[in-house]
Amino acid sequence: MKRALLLVAVLLGGCSMFKSKMETPAPVAAATPAAPQLVDANGAPIERVPFRTGVSSATVEKLAREQGCTSGQGAGLVTEAGPIEVYRMRCEDGKVFMARCELRQCRKM
Repeated sequence: MKRALLLVAVLLGGCSMFKSKMETPAPVAAATPAAPQLVDANGAPIERVPFRTGVSSATVEKLAREQGCTSGQGAGLVTEAGPIEVYRMRCEDGKVFMARCELRQCRKM
């Protein structure tokens, strides 16, 4: 199998040696600048966690609504999926609702 892959790599590499009338690709435009990195009060960088739903997201959203927190995005899983999970939901009024779920039993933090 390794020999077959090596043979394919050599053959494809050899193809690039011959001059062809292919146009060279246009240079790629400069990348857009990254968003500024946020820092906490001590100057340490703040890590952004990507939004992921979990098995208890709907339960946490219901708990949040009972506390007067509504959101268009919903509750996102902050920790790894497992028996104990932490969820975070940003409310429309700017507050943050967090809940801890253990074996799908969720409580407000």
